[in-house]
Amino acid sequence: MNFDPKNLSTDTLLNLYKRILKPRLVEEKMLILIRQGKVSKWFSGIGQEAIAAGVTAVLDADEYILPMHRNLGVFTGRDIPLQRLFSQWQGKANGFTKGRDRSFHFGTQDYKIIGMISHLGPQLGVADGIALANKLQKNGKVTAVFTGEGATSEGDFHEALNIAAVWDLPVLFIIENNGYGLSTPTNEQYRCQNLADKGIGYGIESHIVDGNNILEIFNLLTDLKASMIENPRPILLEFKTFRMRGHEEASGTKYVPQELMNLWASKDPVDNYRSFLYQNHILTAEYDAEIQQEIKKDIDQSWALANEEPEIEPTLEGELKDVYKPYTCEDFPPNTETENIRFIDAISTGLRQSMERHDKSVIMGQDIAEYGGAFKITDGFVAQFGKERVRNTPICESAVVSTAMGLSINGYKAIVEMQFADFVSTGFNPIVNLLAKSHYRWLEKADVVVRMPCGGGTQAGPFHSQTNEAWFTKTPGLKVVYPAFPLDAKGLLNASINDPNPVLFFEHKQLYRSLSQEVPTDYYTIPLGKAALLKEGNNVTIISFGAAVHWALETLDNNPEIQADLLDLRTLQPLDTEAIYTSVKKTGKVIIYQEDSMFGGVASDISALIMENCFEFLDGPVKRVASLDSPIPFTKALEDQYLPKGRFEKELKALLEY
Repeated sequence: MNFDPKNLSTDTLLNLYKRILKPRLVEEKMLILIRQGKVSKWFSGIGQEAIAAGVTAVLDADEYILPMHRNLGVFTGRDIPLQRLFSQWQGKANGFTKGRDRSFHFGTQDYKIIGMISHLGPQLGVADGIALANKLQKNGKVTAVFTGEGATSEGDFHEALNIAAVWDLPVLFIIENNGYGLSTPTNEQYRCQNLADKGIGYGIESHIVDGNNILEIFNLLTDLKASMIENPRPILLEFKTFRMRGHEEASGTKYVPQELMNLWASKDPVDNYRSFLYQNHILTAEYDAEIQQEIKKDIDQSWALANEEPEIEPTLEGELKDVYKPYTCEDFPPNTETENIRFIDAISTGLRQSMERHDKSVIMGQDIAEYGGAFKITDGFVAQFGKERVRNTPICESAVVSTAMGLSINGYKAIVEMQFADFVSTGFNPIVNLLAKSHYRWLEKADVVVRMPCGGGTQAGPFHSQTNEAWFTKTPGLKVVYPAFPLDAKGLLNASINDPNPVLFFEHKQLYRSLSQEVPTDYYTIPLGKAALLKEGNNVTIISFGAAVHWALETLDNNPEIQADLLDLRTLQPLDTEAIYTSVKKTGKVIIYQEDSMFGGVASDISALIMENCFEFLDGPVKRVASLDSPIPFTKALEDQYLPKGRFEKELKALLEY
């Protein structure tokens, strides 16, 4: 192995040795502990330390790094106290996740490290978002994100590289090509000669690097970083290395030919660099022993301290309070001046006024810039806010949502427009696993609003007409908003953008241009989690949201003898159970009206809540009226049959007669 020190000082050369040695010694300790049953699981990075150590040595302390589960050198290189790392691995409260997630599945703003989730690809998009925030601030910062050769087959890898290329984002995409994805060798994972070749397709500069040579890594990255500050752009780096242990310790390495193990053992990054330092009289055996003794002492003392820490004592209050970031909604009351505008105009005005209010906010989506979006909601936004803040995206919903998470991590508010709510399925993973879980896992907010044009009645068929709110109300950590009126739409959208928690904001397409209302002209908010009582009566409670609210109003107008409480939920998560229970206890009968199909819809959970909490007040069965349990069809006759509008009046009258 050829080590070229160039003009590096002795201090730098020794510092790199300490950086590569420390994770190795920690790992050796962990391998002993796992055999003793004192650690439950371990993902070894032995043989790969030079990559994490080299990258971390080059980046500034305030530049974000997004490592994976074999990059211990990132955490030790950022000088995280070993006691906290040991606490994290033992599930102690002194760790970073309060025992809620394991190993390196965490982040820490204190050390500018953003950890992985088990779905490996999305963190590449998160790096895009962090880098975009840096670029918008013109702060000259670079972001580094790690992935393995296995995850380069995931769609998120390709989406993230494409976004970074199109937007010239200063991201170092680091592939640790260690030969195997668990047990699957590289010849069964991809057919290109080198993974660095994939950069060509995205117009990205790429390099192949000896991942076991700490000096080659440090020198190349030092030059690349200086270049990226002058010329912000993404760079793809393929580090050739090898994983000397199993995928995790229980896996073993029996699937690896012994001659291959022997070859890479001879390329050990720590042993070879140590030999180089010895041969060049930079490191003596005495000083080496002193360094190792100091690190081992830190390891042993830190492990002992972590062992003395108490085990987690679970409390219901403690668990539930961290699902969402605590947030007190600041009330902005509406002004007295109003204008009669359509639902779509209320959304557009709310977006515009929110972006005026929050300088560090970005809206992203397909065709939303000069074109103004599929529904023209952002028409004229580029002229006011510029293309830096109103960004057309490639068609890659997953990476866009991950990018929004990265923007949030780096201090921005992100608003994502799904062209149609149906398309969110290709961005589902980062919504339910990144946005929803980040605060619970490591107390990091997800300041993201995903706008969801939804709903039937326009004969758009099964891929442009779904009302898929139930996909998200099931997921703890998400908020779900679904207004039915222009006034509510504007106020709730403003409140959703203010909220540091992730919000799915549903906008019914049929209401966009068919519904108008007097709406305050100035900026105002309506708090999330508060239902609206639109009509009052003693006969029955009607609970609804979205377009079905208007269908219910039409039914009541056609049947003035029915005296009903009509409750517009407006927010599905958090749900205003107090308003629901109060009305049901008054009327004794309740019917829940939703556009979504019946089974598994929001109405099912509301029905269960009423049965559990209001059973003794009921004078009849809790009824649900919903669309058919089929995909929504295209032809008008079929769509009319699918939607519940034609069945509601009959079901309502049957309940009243019960």
